[in-house]
Amino acid sequence: MFDVLIIGGGVSGVSCALVLGSAHKKAFAQDKKIGIITHQKTSSLQEALFNNAYGIPAGKLGSELLTESLEQLHNLYPHVAQIEGEKVLKIDGEYPNFNVITNKNNYKTKNIVVGIGSANTFAIEGLMHYIEPHKKAIAEKQRIQLKNDDHKVAEGIYVAGTLAGHRSQLAIAAGSGAAVATDILTLWNDGISSQAHDSIRK
Repeated sequence: MFDVLIIGGGVSGVSCALVLGSAHKKAFAQDKKIGIITHQKTSSLQEALFNNAYGIPAGKLGSELLTESLEQLHNLYPHVAQIEGEKVLKIDGEYPNFNVITNKNNYKTKNIVVGIGSANTFAIEGLMHYIEPHKKAIAEKQRIQLKNDDHKVAEGIYVAGTLAGHRSQLAIAAGSGAAVATDILTLWNDGISSQAHDSIRK
């Protein structure tokens, strides 16, 4: 049983995983089991080139970021389980007992974060009734989002990145994933507002 399972190995999903993983020294997060399904075949980063993203050297390729971010997650926070080569097909159950069914396995989790793109090819059974037209995308692109209130779709289900209704910008997607992570940390900390920072003073 995962405490949280993140779907998507792109910007918002990995950003969420990094923040959650970094909180492992906090008493309320020490025993939490975190996983991320790193399917990223259709990530918009595959063809991206970055010159205007804060903290990222100009000329960085999105394809490099996809690989490097997962390596960073593995090296810094190996307790976050990375599930490779699987695609989520269906979600059923309800909080705090969800089943996430992929093309290869079935995973139990208390919370879900959906961090995949906003293409209208979205096809995860169990979430289809939350789909609505993307409110900040050009209509001709036929982008979609999941109905949500500040990233929360339903009890135990969160959405991050463009699928949450944000514009397609790396810094926005990363911030969205981090925001969801802090909401989950706050949940784990009995509702006391929480975040995870490192400092050179410690």
